[in-house]
Amino acid sequence: MASLSDTRKSLENEELHIFIPAPDLPAPMESVGIIGWLRENLFSSKINSLLTVVGILFLWKTLPPMICWAIIDASWSLSPDLVNTGVVAKTGACWTFVFVKFRVLMLGLYPEQFLWRPVLAFFIFALVCGATAFRLFSTKKLIGLWFFLPLPLFFLINGGLGLETVAQSLWGGLMLSTGLAAVGIILSIPLGILLALGRRSNLLLIRVLCIGFIECIRGVPLITILFMASVMLPMFLPRGMDINNLLRVQIGIIFFSSAYIAEVVRGGLQAIPQGQIEAAGSLGLKSWTVTLLVVLPQALRHVIPSLIGRCVALFKDTSLVIIVGLLDFLGMIKASAQDPEWLGYDAEAYVFCALVYWIICFSMSQYGKSVERRNQW
Repeated sequence: MASLSDTRKSLENEELHIFIPAPDLPAPMESVGIIGWLRENLFSSKINSLLTVVGILFLWKTLPPMICWAIIDASWSLSPDLVNTGVVAKTGACWTFVFVKFRVLMLGLYPEQFLWRPVLAFFIFALVCGATAFRLFSTKKLIGLWFFLPLPLFFLINGGLGLETVAQSLWGGLMLSTGLAAVGIILSIPLGILLALGRRSNLLLIRVLCIGFIECIRGVPLITILFMASVMLPMFLPRGMDINNLLRVQIGIIFFSSAYIAEVVRGGLQAIPQGQIEAAGSLGLKSWTVTLLVVLPQALRHVIPSLIGRCVALFKDTSLVIIVGLLDFLGMIKASAQDPEWLGYDAEAYVFCALVYWIICFSMSQYGKSVERRNQW
């Protein structure tokens, strides 16, 4: 009996000494929250800390004067008479210039009685962009929608099919830049894919033609191609045949962009392992089926960032059409800034131009990042 009581007591003593883990301590203050983010991103090393301090000093010297000029001391009057007569002092930016010239900057010299047509075209274009950004339709439907979109918008802006024709020499502004870029992107991507596939073709004639086209286009700047399309091409056309300048410039932009896209896609094609192609062929698939269903989807997935970069570059390259007499957005900015009634407002004009270009290019890059993330899963 004594041994049983001793055993019970020893068990009770052991139960009293059972290890109970303490609760987890909170993370150190210097590794979480705002302090942790600052240490990780801005002060992670001596060099990063030095660069952060230099950057803060630079912003401290430049940002306050810029904000004062653009917002605090700026003139937001919608009446040009108050500015021209000196009632509103010009101590900062005069955004009245942008308000007065807004229609010209957006649409060029498009007739005022037909303004509803480009406005309606803009809303249709914006709806398609929104449907693409929010994936409201399947990929096949979106591709078909984008390929179908340019034709009705062209007839709506240009005229025809019951609408009065508007001379293309009156087109300009952001409408012209966006139109050239959109049509160029829509047509140059499939053409560039075909050129990239043709460059890898087993048929010697097709391969030589594709290589020659790509290397000739990539060997000269875009300005040269625009001059050739605008000045030299009409000399080689048959007598009586005339192609308007806007169409010739658009073709030159498409050819230039497709040559660079072909090289981008060719890099993606080279990233596909040969074993996948051989495995697909061993299943009895034909070569074009293997390319369409196995090789091309993976290649395009690899080069999405580069493709988006080329699209952004194409939109910015449309500013070069001013060389051949087309007043795009930048051309209208320069022409408006030279108006005798608004001399001295160049800074406001170019700041507004840069802001619009940045918004459009940044939106394109962000959409490209979303497509890239979606294809990683």
